[in-house]
Amino acid sequence: MIYLDNAATSFPKPPEVAKAAAGVIEKIGGNPGRAGHRGAISGGRIMEKCRELAASLLGAAAPEQVIFCLNCTDALNTAIRGTLHRGDEVLVSHAEHNAVMRPLMGYHDSGQITVRILPPEENGLLSPDTVRAAVGPKTALMVLCHASNVTGIIQPAQEIISACHSLGVPVLLDAAQTAGTEDIAPLDADMIAVPGHKGLLGPMGTGLLALRGDVLPRPFREGGTGSASESLRQPELLPDRLESGTANLPGIAGLTQGLKFVLGHRAAIREYEGALHKRLREGLENIPGVVTYCGPEGTPHAGLVSFNVGALDSGQVADALNSAGIAVRGGLHCAPSIHAWLGTSGAVRASLGPFNTERDVDALLSAVTRIAREK
Repeated sequence: MIYLDNAATSFPKPPEVAKAAAGVIEKIGGNPGRAGHRGAISGGRIMEKCRELAASLLGAAAPEQVIFCLNCTDALNTAIRGTLHRGDEVLVSHAEHNAVMRPLMGYHDSGQITVRILPPEENGLLSPDTVRAAVGPKTALMVLCHASNVTGIIQPAQEIISACHSLGVPVLLDAAQTAGTEDIAPLDADMIAVPGHKGLLGPMGTGLLALRGDVLPRPFREGGTGSASESLRQPELLPDRLESGTANLPGIAGLTQGLKFVLGHRAAIREYEGALHKRLREGLENIPGVVTYCGPEGTPHAGLVSFNVGALDSGQVADALNSAGIAVRGGLHCAPSIHAWLGTSGAVRASLGPFNTERDVDALLSAVTRIAREK
């Protein structure tokens, strides 16, 4: 199988990731923070190392400002549900994933908050001027998808963040498609949500929320933390304030190794995926009947290309590619707002990772060419 669905989850992983996750299950019999024996202490050290690496990657001032989450959706929910209050207004880009839109629209539909979706320019980029003009007295949060999981277009995040901060509005950055390739640390977002299992090359079931600035979400879930056990109330200190229950230690151990790999190779990964993306996009655009959704040439871009083949249903094309031994994703990609903006009812998405090759790209191009001829 040629795997081109890295925007959903990266595959394969560096071998150290699986080794570390298995090592926890096989060798460490302890629950971090729940005891003082060797296994629990060893598990705690793994978590602390992962926090340190993630803080470096995401620009958190201290490791305790990195919160372990179930996935990026959980991180986004932790930020959104822990920050907003009744009567607030939230600004979002047109490219948001349902991990953002569903919790927000749930509040919106019940009359608790107001949600405003901001329109982009024709090139798919959200203008900082549009953001400034949209901010009102009740605007409490801007949620920004750093790169769309459909078009791959990378937004001018720092300019938008600066525009928001100039008006006193904090920013939650969804870096699901950029963490591991783009340099996120210099960005001044107040909260950054990332998955552990995509560009960070860790196991599924891992995610991170980095807190920066003065934003301190209320606990999304409460329970045992291994600290302040004499109290019936949730601890205030980070990270315990936002981490309750037993951590996914095997996943965190694997994520630690994924972070080490990414931190050691990020520039090379970005350059390599950029070259593959150029080959993929140009190849698809040279196939008669194929339409791509990438934005204008030169637009900053993550390593994915969405496309359609004539009037064929995207699911039909994805199934045909699966039969040819190529894994891609068809459909709406849990992002209906941007498909509405594009005017599509779905698309086929091919997404690249650091272990793909030119041969993988060329195999996809050959298969799409056959499908286009036969349609």
